[in-house]
Amino acid sequence: MKSVFYLAAAVMIAVALALLLLPLLKHGRQAGRPRSVFVVMLLIALVLPVGTALLYLKIGTPATLDGVQTQAQTITNIDQAMAELHAHLASNPNDAQGWGLLAQADMQMQKPDEARDAFDHVLKLTPNDTTAMVGWAEANAAARDDHAIQGRARDLLLQALKLEPNNQRAMWLLGISDYQQGQYADAAATWRLLQPQLQPGSSVAQAVAQQIALADARASGAPASAASSSQPSSPANAPEPALRVKVALAPALKAKLAAGDTVFVYARAQNGPPMPLAVARLDARQLPTTVILTDAMSMLPSMKLSSMQQVFVGARISHSGEAVAQSGDLEGDAGVVAVDSKTPIKILIDKVHP
Repeated sequence: MKSVFYLAAAVMIAVALALLLLPLLKHGRQAGRPRSVFVVMLLIALVLPVGTALLYLKIGTPATLDGVQTQAQTITNIDQAMAELHAHLASNPNDAQGWGLLAQADMQMQKPDEARDAFDHVLKLTPNDTTAMVGWAEANAAARDDHAIQGRARDLLLQALKLEPNNQRAMWLLGISDYQQGQYADAAATWRLLQPQLQPGSSVAQAVAQQIALADARASGAPASAASSSQPSSPANAPEPALRVKVALAPALKAKLAAGDTVFVYARAQNGPPMPLAVARLDARQLPTTVILTDAMSMLPSMKLSSMQQVFVGARISHSGEAVAQSGDLEGDAGVVAVDSKTPIKILIDKVHP
């Protein structure tokens, strides 16, 4: 069932991106843009979504080594196409569609900081571009340690909905922003505007319905966990979890630490998708350090610490700064711990990711 879910998600992403990129492709040919731009379009629309799904399927599995050569070839092609796109934009800085394409690629490659900058270029060139407005808000949330959607991000979502009232992604993210700020009734109301646009009975419609139920429960003062039978329930009056994680680097690995390395401290479901329920990002030079993981560090209302009774807690030093583990990254974990644990959790980063 999990395999079907990820492959279906990849298909949906591919279709959505294709709908976005085909008009760009047509316009680009008319404008005489280089072939590299079209190559990136196809890679984003077809290769990256499927590759992402396969990567998530393999995370944590020894079979990850299977197909490494094919994946490496794909990465080489993507890197080459991206380099050509960067070169194109360096000589054509007013190409708004090129910047939009770069932003979408950076988001798919889990580089939210760079995606946000690219969306910024689009908005400077075309201030009323709703896709760039929503993209900037999403990239900004992904880049923040707390994943909050507030300030300029929220303003851009509201502006996008004024220009395009039926923008589904804007409504979804605005509802998340409402929920994060404790405005549960507003979140439910926003998501109810989204519901009629969704295919009845689809997985997306079911997910939105679940979020509405959670928001309604919070708005009425009921425990949110009672609104969904798909998540383990937690005591009604239990305080929100706050896992205190102490992270240190093993002395034997200090020589492998490089300038610019990033530390990710995270908690994820013991059995379930690899998406973190809470994650903190910091400079590796801050080690050893103590991080407190809370519900505020979650992106989605239904995917957070308080929705679970036990979680897997780990830490990883990334040389690339990307969230997905790569060969050579340094890592360690504390195994599975109770979400309501008050005892400091100690993690020693003492392994090298294969």
